Amino acid sequence: MDAPRQLALPFADAAAHYRAENFLRAPSNEAARRWLAAPADWPLRRLALSGEAGAGKTHLLHGWAERHGATLLDGSALRGLMRRSGPLAIDDADLAPEPETLLHLLNDAAAGEAPVLLAGRLAAARWPVRLADLRSRLRATVSVELEQPDDALLRALFAQLLAERQLVVSHAVQEWLLCRLPRNGAALREAACRLDHAALAAGHAVDYRLAAAIVDRLAVDDMN
Repeated sequence: MDAPRQLALPFADAAAHYRAENFLRAPSNEAARRWLAAPADWPLRRLALSGEAGAGKTHLLHGWAERHGATLLDGSALRGLMRRSGPLAIDDADLAPEPETLLHLLNDAAAGEAPVLLAGRLAAARWPVRLADLRSRLRATVSVELEQPDDALLRALFAQLLAERQLVVSHAVQEWLLCRLPRNGAALREAACRLDHAALAAGHAVDYRLAAAIVDRLAVDDMN
């Protein structure tokens, strides 16, 4: 089963969810954390994070932007001539609808010797970019991948997502769900969201029956 569509967090919820102290450290994200700790060592002052949805790219991006006073931008909304000074953090940069806008931002940052942190599903050199100048800059950008999470990280992440929604789910039900949900953060986040809504609608705590209904619904949605 592939990861289901990822639900966006409301802005206020996102600010709380992406606090640095909430980030779960694990071997799968150790390399990314080492690179983010030393932006002065980034070749050409640029770094790209890659990994599947829910791997932790956005969380790391928010934390880095907060620490370095960087402007945080949504790559999927980059349009027109945008002038920014200082450090930049661009999430979903691989989804930029107008490559020229991303190119201008990278050029402005380079001219000002400001660091730029990008995030996308694939390594920057593999983004399907036709604009030659942008493709050249992306190929020269170091990419670091957030690897597949291990069982310990998945358990900790799922427990954290449930706690953020104040959902009380027994350890046994959590383990049952973890054996049946896709092994990625995006799927776990969506499952927690749906469990929350389902528990409110049912008027009782999450049990096996409710959990099974959510797993079935996610499977149906994934096939559509």
